Amino acid sequence: MPENSDAAAAIQQLHSIRQSIDNIDAAVIHMLAERFKFTQQVGALKAEHGFPAADPEREKEQIRRLRALAEESHLDPAFAEKFLTFIVAEVIHHHERIAGENGK
Repeated sequence: MPENSDAAAAIQQLHSIRQSIDNIDAAVIHMLAERFKFTQQVGALKAEHGFPAADPEREKEQIRRLRALAEESHLDPAFAEKFLTFIVAEVIHHHERIAGENGK
């Protein structure tokens, strides 16, 4: 019978851990939404003043900063860079769309 109680305890622990993961996932989505609110403001400002959608120097700086943060957090820096690169590509797409809407 110890196997059944061990399995039940493991299932309960698994459920608890997964609930924590779900909570973190929700927080990540909310933080990304908040981030995109600010990047939309950046895109509008860039479009208004005719600035280019992409800022390669800023992107390099961000990659360096996030790789360092990833290392400090014991997260694979390459993963952090891929994640940021994906986000930046989406932001640039939004900025280009905003600039197109503003006729610039």
